Amino acid sequence: MTSTPSPRPDRYRAAEQFLDGRINYERARTVPYHARNFKLDRMRALLGRLGHPEQRLPIVHVAGTKGKGSTAAMLAAVLSASGYRTGLFTSPHLDRVEERMCIDGRPCSADELVALVERVRPAVAAMDEAGRDPDPDRGPTYFEIITAMALLHFVGAEVDLAVLEVGLGGRLDSTNVCRPEVSVITSISLDHTAQLGDTLEAIAREKAGIVKPGIPVVSGVTEPGPREVVREVCAVRGSPLVELRTDFDFEYSPPQGLEWAAGPGKIDFRRPGSDDWTFRDVAVGLVGRHQATNAALAIAALDELRHRGWPVPRASVYDGLAGVRLPARFEVIARRPTIVIDGAHNVASIASLIGTIDESFSRGRRWLLFGTTLDKDVRGMLRLLLAAFDGAVFTRYSNNPRAVPPEQLRATAVELTGRAHRVCDRAADAWRTIRAQAAPDDLICVTGSFFLAAEMRALVGKTLEKREPGIQDG
Repeated sequence: MTSTPSPRPDRYRAAEQFLDGRINYERARTVPYHARNFKLDRMRALLGRLGHPEQRLPIVHVAGTKGKGSTAAMLAAVLSASGYRTGLFTSPHLDRVEERMCIDGRPCSADELVALVERVRPAVAAMDEAGRDPDPDRGPTYFEIITAMALLHFVGAEVDLAVLEVGLGGRLDSTNVCRPEVSVITSISLDHTAQLGDTLEAIAREKAGIVKPGIPVVSGVTEPGPREVVREVCAVRGSPLVELRTDFDFEYSPPQGLEWAAGPGKIDFRRPGSDDWTFRDVAVGLVGRHQATNAALAIAALDELRHRGWPVPRASVYDGLAGVRLPARFEVIARRPTIVIDGAHNVASIASLIGTIDESFSRGRRWLLFGTTLDKDVRGMLRLLLAAFDGAVFTRYSNNPRAVPPEQLRATAVELTGRAHRVCDRAADAWRTIRAQAAPDDLICVTGSFFLAAEMRALVGKTLEKREPGIQDG
């Protein structure tokens, strides 16, 4: 669901221009990650000028290399199904910034966004002025402002609980000013290595920066090295730790017989010794074995919330997980040919994507439409993808300057496989090229970046507008 434009488009454009004028590391060619650029003191100062909304919200805080957005959405869906008014803060957005701050599945409206910008603008201006000499570019950043706006939005709407997804890392992330009810670390894999470190252990230490003294932590980290880091941080801070494969576990039953559209898989969840918190045949609305893992983490985190005084009816677990939907997470948007759009952008998430395709589709050829971002492991992703697809078209997204040139992608592919693939500098041309090659029983997968996913969802959607709503014949 997307919000409608403001009745006063001039005010909405002014709000967009204000946000777009801030330092935005999501769109920067290089992303520094150190205390000069990412500093919680600046975020705390901004929130202080706004009355410290983070101190008036019960929060579930979710970090991780992959799966954190899906896990956060699952938690929010179950909490809403339980009768709690629930806020959800995620990033990035696909179409409109309002998507980042939802209440019970409804994005912030355009009018609400304008009001929030007008509320934070004086505080930002005051901090800009205070920091003008000698450090003129160190006022609040885009993400810090959006985070503050989300917290204000949730407080103003009197939500019962808010689920916050970390933006980058954890230790220095703008969301890490909260004292949550429960913290969740979904997984650790190599991504953003220039900022977070080039080993799993270093990345785990950044992610574990969200651990707060005495606050329970639910962890999906199973690799021995990073798992030990999370254990160490929790022990030092006196935070109870609940671990996948140690304190809880699950089994996954993938959907069967799916040729063009993926229905729900199901999980059985077990947590020995935790009264009746065991579930069988829980349908998961998000598709894939990796989403089953995320669902298990969400169920374990909900158990921790129960123990902290937040009742969660068993039926709400079934209803919430079955109904959760997220765009660009193995999103099947058309059939004949099947068109899947997925925001996978690192080696681990690409591996999960390929595994989901293998489990869910069997007929026809597979076509890849790929574009990605400058700081990603392009070789690692393409090594997996090119072995799993029959043909590829490389492109770039136009909505962010960090896109890898498609000629560079083709050169890497030639190095890996000796085979050249088509290159299109514009996503629209890439779509026309790959669509012309695909037969009705084939599959087209668009992946490599959420920025590409956003552009292609809009582009492909326009080609389907004249057909029946829902999953379409392409």
